[in-house]
Formats: sequence, C-alpha cells, structure tokens
Amino acid sequence: MTTYDEAAVRPLTLAWVRRQLEAGERIVRTAALHGGITAEMRRLTIGTRDGATRDLVLRSFVDPFYVARAEDSLHREAAALSLLTGAGVPAPELVAVDPAAAQCEYPSLLMTHLAGRTIFDDEGLETRVPLLARQLVAIHALRPAERPRTYVTLTTADTVVVPKGADAAAWAAAINVIRRPAPPYEGRFLHRDFQPGNVLFDLSPRITGVVDWAATSWGPADLDVAHCSTNLALLHGPAWGLRFAEAYEEAGGVLAAAASERLYWQVRDGLACSEEVRSVARPWRAAGRTELTTRAVEQRLDAYVTALMDRAR
Repeated sequence: MTTYDEAAVRPLTLAWVRRQLEAGERIVRTAALHGGITAEMRRLTIGTRDGATRDLVLRSFVDPFYVARAEDSLHREAAALSLLTGAGVPAPELVAVDPAAAQCEYPSLLMTHLAGRTIFDDEGLETRVPLLARQLVAIHALRPAERPRTYVTLTTADTVVVPKGADAAAWAAAINVIRRPAPPYEGRFLHRDFQPGNVLFDLSPRITGVVDWAATSWGPADLDVAHCSTNLALLHGPAWGLRFAEAYEEAGGVLAAAASERLYWQVRDGLACSEEVRSVARPWRAAGRTELTTRAVEQRLDAYVTALMDRAR
C-alpha cells in the first residue's frame, strides 16, 4: 500500500523520481526530514521487486530566495557526491539531479539515504567532538583531480550584526580583525558547512554519514574548523567552540601556524553567524533544543566572540 501524500511530493517531481527507479520498483512511503534551512528534504521509501525496501532522499529548493541560487548549488553538490564515491568519506551517493527544474516543479537532487541521526544533545559531547575532528581531518585530506571553487565569505565588517547587550569593545576588536586582508593559506578540500546538523551518528556513537555538500569549496582548513567551532559554541557553550580546534589538531589536522591567522578565521565565522542567528536557531529548537531561542543563541555568540578576543590579548 502506498502511504505518501501526493501534495507533499509534487506530481512532476514524483514522475521524475519514478524514472530514476529500477524496473518493478515503486515509491511506497515518504516522510519529511527536518533540520534543513535552505531546502525541503524528504525520505522516500522504495519498494523493490523482491518485496524489500530501500530509502532515497529528495532535496528540493522551494523557497524563492534559494530557488534563485539553486542551480549552481545543485551542480556543485552533484559534483561533490560523484567525487566522494569510493573516497572513504561516508557521504550519500548521487542518483539524479535536476538543477534548473527542467523536469521537476523545483530544482531537485535525488541521493541515497544514510543510516544514523543528528545529535544536538549536550550529553556525550566529550565523545563526539573527537569523532567530528577526525572526520573533518579525513575530509581535508581529499585531493580531488578537479578542485571545487575557491571558498566564498559574504560577511564584511559593515554587515556584522552586533547582538543587543553584547560586549561592545570585544565586538569592535573582532570587527577590526576581519577588516584585514585574509591571511595566506594552504588550500584544502572543504565541506564548508561541517557542523553537528550535517553529521549522522549511530548509537555507538560512530559517524555514519556526512551530508549537505552543496557548499564544497577549496580553501583554508581553518575555515571549516572555525565553522564547526562556532556551531559547537552556540549549541553547547563557548568552551566547546574553543575546544574543537584543539581536537582537530589532536586528530592530526594542521591549522595556521600564527595565532593571529587562526584568530582571523575563527572571528570571521563567528561574525558571519551574527547575520543569521534566527535561521540557525530555528532547526535546533525543532530538533528538541527548545531553550535555544534566538536571544539565547545571541548571548552564546557574544560569549564566544568575547572569549576569542580575550584569548588573543
């Protein structure tokens, strides 16, 4: 019996998905996947000819803001998933992609489903942080035959949003840090959004998957480390943000040699988050961290930026 909502997966997209299936297969169930910010995600359970099932994931950009940027994003994600096949990183496998919505209602990508779940709880964090660090080191060790685009950062000193009641002196000093030119760096393959929301764990815990490769880039390892650090600081407190860089080095990762260069990337990512606190906090609350209101996350961001600047003195 088919148990999916035709309105949830739109008719043209359904027809496109069916064309990607093996002979005798059919969609028997769909379920929304929560936690994404830029795209609508659904798990599709596929019934096979022998009576078994397998799962696929459908990623569709439906918000007008993201639809306008979807074609480039989906091309990059499809290229990254193809590159990662057999590379030793637990990533989904690409099934099909329609970047310009030529056959679907919205730009879409179909990929295999990975077992596991995201974990946002404080409990067990001391075990998960080293696992996150080791996984990121493995990603940075990849040497693709064709490099992805050079990293992009959109935040400027003039676009930073200083939280209400923040430490004005610390934020002014942090903003001055990113007024400087970016330090030189040795390029690495970057996930560019590596953080707990894009990493799946089993009960061991063991990492079973890394998802959302749409922002794959070439740039400094420090930038990926800084991004995960900021997310850990907002989810679990500033001390965990500071701890992640240490865990990355303990796992064999190499960061910028100069403290001032490390600070640049750490501060740049923290300040970038100031512009999107509301959208960052929303999926965390939906996942059960109801105490992480926009205001609570702003306060943690202030504490983290202040801690970074205090350590730099």
